[in-house]
Amino acid sequence: MNNRNAGIGMTSQRTRMRMIERLRDQGVKDEVVLNAMAEIPRHIFVDEALASRAYDDVALPIGFGQTISNPFTVARMVELARGGRTLHKVLEIGTGCGYQAAVLARVAREVYSMERLAGLLSKARVRLRELGMRNIKLKHGDGHAGLKDQGPFDAIVMAAAATHLPEMLADQLCEGGRLVLPLGTREQRLVLVERNAGGFTQSVLDEVKFVPLIAGVLA
Repeated sequence: MNNRNAGIGMTSQRTRMRMIERLRDQGVKDEVVLNAMAEIPRHIFVDEALASRAYDDVALPIGFGQTISNPFTVARMVELARGGRTLHKVLEIGTGCGYQAAVLARVAREVYSMERLAGLLSKARVRLRELGMRNIKLKHGDGHAGLKDQGPFDAIVMAAAATHLPEMLADQLCEGGRLVLPLGTREQRLVLVERNAGGFTQSVLDEVKFVPLIAGVLA
């Protein structure tokens, strides 16, 4: 790992481990997820001017009107998506800066991540290449439709808020699969959708704040 990835001072491994202890205190119990977040240098996914705040429990701007979610939200969503299982194939809707995709790639064998903003996607591609992440496939496209030709997926994680459950995405889950997404407009809640032999079950969980899921793509 080069110096930029390893970090110094407020971006050092020691700072990263303080973040992990805070996540444990906040209730994240999945050690596989915690280990993944300990391994990924969050500071390289934000602008250098914000790097000293990378391990604080705050969302940060990443350009194009988008944000990187706070560490607890990322850990919570990945923990819910994993559900204590081995994940073979995962779909992420909303690559953003690539941080959550990197965490997912540490807990799943194969990650597909979609982003509608080409400028964001190209930046994420560079950062993930720096980390040598070879089990992530980035796709420029509209997340509403998902990637039916690559499914079914063990888990789908949405990093943007939908106004209603996207049935097209839920249908791309395998039996036993989990979809984790924020639902709502002004008030948003994290929702866990599980697919079983009889259909789908939903659990409404934490209050969250995400940018809205927008249709279409931008070059």
